[in-house]
Amino acid sequence: MSATAVHSLWTTASGVTAAAPGDSFSAPKIEYTQLMPVLVIVIAAVLGILVEAFVPRRARYHTQLFLTVVAVAASFAAIVGLAAGGYGTTKAQIAAMGAIAIDGPTLFLQGTILLVAMVAVFTFAERRLDPSSHGNRVDSFAAQPGAVPGGEGEQAAVRAGFTTTEVFPLLLFSVAGLLVFPAANDLLTLFIALEVFSLPLYLLCAVARRKRLMSQEAAVKYFLLGAFSSAFLLFGIALLYGYAGSLSYAEIANVVDGSVLEIDPALADTMGNDALLLIGGAMLLTGLLFKVGAVPFHMWTPDVYQGAPTPVTGFMAAATKVAAFGALLRLLYVALPGLTWDLRPVMWAVAIVTMLGGAIVAITQTDIKRLLAYSSIAHAGFILAGVIAANPEGISSVLFYLLAYSFVTVGAFAVVTLVRDAGGEATHLSKWAGLGRRSPLVAAVFAVFLLAFAGIPLTSGFSGKFAVFKAAAEGGAGALVVVGVLSSAVAAFFYIRVIVLMFFSEPKADGPTVAVPSPLTMTTIGVGVAVTLVLGLAPQYFLDLASQAGVFVR
Repeated sequence: MSATAVHSLWTTASGVTAAAPGDSFSAPKIEYTQLMPVLVIVIAAVLGILVEAFVPRRARYHTQLFLTVVAVAASFAAIVGLAAGGYGTTKAQIAAMGAIAIDGPTLFLQGTILLVAMVAVFTFAERRLDPSSHGNRVDSFAAQPGAVPGGEGEQAAVRAGFTTTEVFPLLLFSVAGLLVFPAANDLLTLFIALEVFSLPLYLLCAVARRKRLMSQEAAVKYFLLGAFSSAFLLFGIALLYGYAGSLSYAEIANVVDGSVLEIDPALADTMGNDALLLIGGAMLLTGLLFKVGAVPFHMWTPDVYQGAPTPVTGFMAAATKVAAFGALLRLLYVALPGLTWDLRPVMWAVAIVTMLGGAIVAITQTDIKRLLAYSSIAHAGFILAGVIAANPEGISSVLFYLLAYSFVTVGAFAVVTLVRDAGGEATHLSKWAGLGRRSPLVAAVFAVFLLAFAGIPLTSGFSGKFAVFKAAAEGGAGALVVVGVLSSAVAAFFYIRVIVLMFFSEPKADGPTVAVPSPLTMTTIGVGVAVTLVLGLAPQYFLDLASQAGVFVR
C-alpha cells in the first residue's frame, strides 16, 4: 500500500497551507471558538492561583472546588457545542496557525479527559475519610507540602487546620496540557503540551498527607524518568526537523512520501535522509511510550502509582493514558504513515512484552496499588494492539477502549481510598481479606471494576478488548490477538484472586475499616460503575460515536 493511499484512509485534507518563504509578516489568526475548551481551563487555572493569593484561607476550599467544577463543565459544554457544530466531521480543520487539529479524535479524547477530570476532582475534594484533625476536616493532601515530613512546620500546619487547596489549580493546568496533547498538529506544540501536563503531576505526586517520604520519593522518580523521556522526545523532534525542514505533521508526511519538491537550502544536506527519519521517529515513539507506560519504558509506573496520593493516582492513570495514546495515534497516522510498515516490528515487540510483562509481574504483587499499576501496563499492551491494526477500525477501537478503561480506573482507585486502618489507606492485599463480609457493597463494587479489567462479558472491559482485538485481527495482526487473549487469561487470574480474597476469606479481627465517604466520592464510584455496565451491556452507540470520530484532519 502506498503512503499516499495510507493518508486517504485515516486523514482528511485541511485548507491550511504553509506560508511561502519571503511572504510579508501577517498577524496570527487564532480561532478562539475552536480553542474554547482549552482556554476555559487555562483561565480557570490562572484564577485558581489568584484565589490562593487573595481569598481568605477558610474560604479557599469551597471557592476552588466550585471554580474547578464549573470550569471543567463549561469546557465539556464547549466540546459538545463544537461536535454539534460539525467540527468533528465535516468542518474538521487545523486551528491556531497550524498548531492544533480540531477533528473527531481531538473532540472525543478531549471529552473523555474532561469527564475523567470531573470525577477525579470529586476524589480530590473528599474530606470525610480521615478522622478530623484538631477539629478540622482533612483531605488526602499534606497540610504544608513544603515542610519537612514530621517536622515542626508540618505539625504546626496540621494543628492550624491548613489544607493544600493549590491542588485544584495544579489539576487544571495538568488538564489544559492533556487537552492540547492529543490535538497537537506540530511537534513543538506536542512538546509544550507534554511539559504543561507533566510538571503539575510531578508536584501532585509529592503532596500525600500520609506516607510523606514515599510520596516524595515517587515524585522524584517520576520527575527524573519524565525528564529522561522528554529528552528523548526533544531529540527526536530535532532529528525529524533536520529530516523534513518543518515541525508540522502534514509537512513531515509530505517529505516522507516524496511529494515535497522544494528543498530548504539550509537543510539541503539532511532533508530526506532516511537515517534521521528512522532514528527521530524511534525517539519520538520512545517518549510517547514512556507516557503510556509500555514495557520497557514502564519502570516509573508501579512506584509512582503506589507513592502518589490515591486521588492523583486515579486521575493520572486514566487521563495521561487517554492523552498519550491520542498523541501516539495522531503521530503515527498523520505525521508518519509512510513509516507504518518500518515501525511495525518494533511496535509488535513492544505490545507483546507489555501485555505479557504487565500480566505476569502483576501476579507477584502484594500491594493493591502496585497490582493496579501492573494491570495498567498490561492494558497499555492491549491498546497498542489497536494502534498497530493500521486501519480505520483500529483508531475507533482505541478511542472506545480509552473511554471504557478510564472510568474503570478512576472508580477502582476511588474504592481504594475507602479501605483504611490507623496508618491511612490499607493497600496491602492481606488487609483486604474478608472485605466482602465487612462491607459487602464496597467489595461488590470493586469486584465489578476488577471483572471489567479482566474483560469479563457484560462489562466495558470485554467490549473494549473485543473491539481492539477485532481491529488487530482485521489488520493482519492475528498473532498479536492470540498473545493478547493469553495475557488476558493470565491477568484474569490475579483479578479473580482479589475477588476470592475479599469474599471467601475470614476477616481479621484487627482488619481495616471501610470509611463512609461524602457524596463526592460516592458520585465518582457510582459514575464508574454506571459507565462500566452501560458500555458492557449496550456499547453500540459509543462504538458508533468512536467510529464517526475516527478520522484525523490533515
